[in-house]
Amino acid sequence: MVGIAEDITESKADREALQNALQRLSFHVENSPLGVIEWDAEFQVSRWSSEAERIFGWTAQEVAGKKFSDWQFVLPEDAAQVAQSSSRLVDGSERRQISANRNCTKDGRVIDCEWYNSTLLDESGKLISILSLVLDVSDRVRLLAERDRILKLEQGARAQAEAANRLKDQFLAVLSHELRTPLNPILGWSRLLQTRKFSEQKTAEALAAIERNAKLQVDLIDDLLDISKVMQGKLTLNVGPVNLAATVKDALETVRLAAEAKEIKIDTAIAPIPGQVLGDPNRLQQVIWNLLSNAVKFTPPGGRVEVRVSSGCELENSSGQLETVSANPNFTNPKLPWVQIAVSDTGKGIKSDFLPYVFEYFRQADSTTTRKFGGLGLGLAIARQLVELHGGTIEVESPGEGLGATFTVRLPLTQVELETVPEMAAGDRVLDLNGIEVLVVDDEPDSLDFAVFVLEQHRARVKSARSGMEALQIAAESPPDLLVSDIGMPQMDGYMLLREIRSWPTASGGQIPAIALTAYAGEFDRQQARSAGFQMHLSKPFDPIELVTLVAKLAIKKLTVDS
Repeated sequence: MVGIAEDITESKADREALQNALQRLSFHVENSPLGVIEWDAEFQVSRWSSEAERIFGWTAQEVAGKKFSDWQFVLPEDAAQVAQSSSRLVDGSERRQISANRNCTKDGRVIDCEWYNSTLLDESGKLISILSLVLDVSDRVRLLAERDRILKLEQGARAQAEAANRLKDQFLAVLSHELRTPLNPILGWSRLLQTRKFSEQKTAEALAAIERNAKLQVDLIDDLLDISKVMQGKLTLNVGPVNLAATVKDALETVRLAAEAKEIKIDTAIAPIPGQVLGDPNRLQQVIWNLLSNAVKFTPPGGRVEVRVSSGCELENSSGQLETVSANPNFTNPKLPWVQIAVSDTGKGIKSDFLPYVFEYFRQADSTTTRKFGGLGLGLAIARQLVELHGGTIEVESPGEGLGATFTVRLPLTQVELETVPEMAAGDRVLDLNGIEVLVVDDEPDSLDFAVFVLEQHRARVKSARSGMEALQIAAESPPDLLVSDIGMPQMDGYMLLREIRSWPTASGGQIPAIALTAYAGEFDRQQARSAGFQMHLSKPFDPIELVTLVAKLAIKKLTVDS
């Protein structure tokens, strides 16, 4: 019997070491926070860890032996990119690779993944397998996307704030310029007139210059007040039937002299309007005047301005859709009838990049110190708000710089005939105040003297007071026929004054008519004056004829009641 003995202690130890190593490797693979996927040389799944199952939803049994293209594993939009990356691993042009793409899960979700790929080659360099470590980075991608979104919003908000600040600075510079410019001739001519060294003609020219520039300042202040009302949502309309043809003609008259001075021809065509416009005639005239004055301002000498008033309506066609057609005075009950006012000019036109901003507040195509045309850049913004308050639209078209522009206002029409109240003709106004006793109250001496002078020129008997307390004493001694009072006064303002008078018996003058003559010109101020008991509100600076007319109207009403 022959026995052969072999010492296998070392071989057994090697096997145990190998087994331990495989166990450790398997443990780490299964417990790795990364999904572990092994692909064979044909790019078929040969290993699929439990983390890979958690990330993608498929079990190892479901994907074993499959290529990634055999099932909906890669988002179709990323498939070409993944195929190219895989090819570089297979052909050996890349041994290690980090890539990112979107993958699909078993339950239909799309996730963002980072892939860490490496290849295993044999001694001859032949591909044995590819190891992929996968990390689900969807949360990180979402956070980065949200960060980028917030960053873009912040950058956009900052850019808007910076642009708004630039606009504000430009506007304040323009405002300072526009307010100071009229003051120069007003103060200059006023000082020179005090020397009394001018001829009658030159004096008349100086006075005309003072009046013209004072009106410019009033217009600027009115625009600022209108914008304030618009921004606070307090701009209101005195709505009634509007004679649009007359409104357009009145606006034309206000710009005709300026047009004639520049030899600009104004062509008009006003078609019959099949319906009524409901609105505030003064505000609509303001809109049309603004468009006309801009057209004249921006049109060079010898140019042309056209004003066209037409009407149209939306009619239902055979398909049930509304179709725009020209209106006919004989239409009965058309759907959505409207009237259109188009103002065109042959002026400087508007650059295409500025067209979207034409109706924005404080926007001007040129706000530099070298600009040729004045203004605050508020008129068109106010016009848009006024038109929209009337339920209408306003649009602008311009072929480009130097090619003129067309502004089109469209207002809704109503078929209801409304009763109109005829206005008092200028010749019917009673401007003789003979026998009417008026008490004028104002703490500002110049304003007081001016109002007294205007009324005395029309033969009123005028008493004056520099304070509310003084006015109470005068009224208590001899009640006047009518009170004209400032509002903003120290100690006792106009509201307090009138409330005190209204507490008196009627026989003692407690119900005398009263006019608020004040620089507080907002709609809120008008309402407050009415609440205090004033019948009329007249804002400073005032037209002398308007003051006299209001005094005459109230005095006539009082005399009628008394009789």
